[in-house]
Amino acid sequence: MLSQKVREKQQAGLKPNILVIGDLMIDHYIIGDANRLSPEAPVPIVNVNREFITPGGAANVAQNLLALGAEITLGGVTGDDADAVRLTEVLENEGVNAQGIFKDSSRPTTIKTRVMAGSHQLVRVDREVATPLPSHLQQSFIDNIKQYIAKADVIILSDYNKGLFSPDLTQQLIDEANAQGKKVIIDPKGLNYLKYKGAYIIKPNRKELAEAAKVEKIGSIEEVQQAAQIILKQTGAEYIVVTLSEQGMAIISPLAYKLLPVKATSVFDVTGAGDTVIATMAYFMAQGFNIEEACELANHAAAIVIRQPGSAVTTVNEILHDMEIR
Repeated sequence: MLSQKVREKQQAGLKPNILVIGDLMIDHYIIGDANRLSPEAPVPIVNVNREFITPGGAANVAQNLLALGAEITLGGVTGDDADAVRLTEVLENEGVNAQGIFKDSSRPTTIKTRVMAGSHQLVRVDREVATPLPSHLQQSFIDNIKQYIAKADVIILSDYNKGLFSPDLTQQLIDEANAQGKKVIIDPKGLNYLKYKGAYIIKPNRKELAEAAKVEKIGSIEEVQQAAQIILKQTGAEYIVVTLSEQGMAIISPLAYKLLPVKATSVFDVTGAGDTVIATMAYFMAQGFNIEEACELANHAAAIVIRQPGSAVTTVNEILHDMEIR
C-alpha cells in the first residue's frame, strides 16, 4: 500500500537532496480596503492595511520542497539590488542553500506586485527583464552549479521564461546532469521544447502542451496523448506528465499512458499548484518511488493546496491524511 511505503520512508528519517534551478522572483502583496473611486480616474482607492513579500517562481518550488522535508540547493539569477538581498535572506533563514544564486547588475530582481482589495486582485505590476544572461555570466553559472548537480538526488529546472534558460545553458545543465546519472524534471515555459532535449520528465499543463506541440487545442484524452507524443519525439524525454485541471494528471511515455483522476473535492485557488506538483514528484522520486507513485502523491498534494488561498504548500503528513480519508 502506497501510504504505508510513505510512512516507512518517513520513519527512516532520510532527507533527499534536491537541486532547484530556475527563474527567481518576489511575490509582493499590497492588501487593503477599496470602498470608493478616485476623483482623478475611474479606479478604486485602496487604503493599505498590510503588505508582505514571499519567494516566487523557482523559489516557491524550493519552499514546497522544504515543507515536504527535503534538503534544498537553489540556483538562479537575481538583480544586484536590495530586493535580491531581501529574497536571499528570506530563503537562507528558511534553510535553503542559496550558494547557487548569481547576481546580474544588468537586470532588476523580478518582482510581481499584486494590489488586493480583500481577496480580489485589482491590478498586478511586474518589474522584470527577461533577456538571456550575458555569455560570461552563463558560463560562470554553469561552472558553479556543477558541484551541486554532483550532490543532488534529483534536479528540477523551473522555467518561468524570465531569461535564465537560454537553449545553450539549458542543454548544458541537462547534459551535465545526464553525465552524472541524475534525473532532470522540467517545469516548462515557452514554445521551444527542443532546449529540454534529454530531460527525464517534462511537466506541462494542457495549454502549454498544445502550444508547444503546435496544435490548435487539446480537448480529449486522445488529443493529449497525440500532442505528448510530438514532444516525446522532439526531446527524447522518458515521460511527459500533463496536468489536466479537473481531469487529473496524465503520465505518457513512448509506449504507455496512464490517467490519474483528480483528487480535489473543492477548488479555492490554483495559484502555485504546478510548483507543488513538480516539487512533490521530485521529492518522492528522490526517495525511490517510481513515477506513477510519485505522480499519485503529487495529485494528492495538489488537491490540498488548491483548497487554500495563494501559493500554499503542504507536508507529507497532510498528504498521508488526504490519502487516508478518501
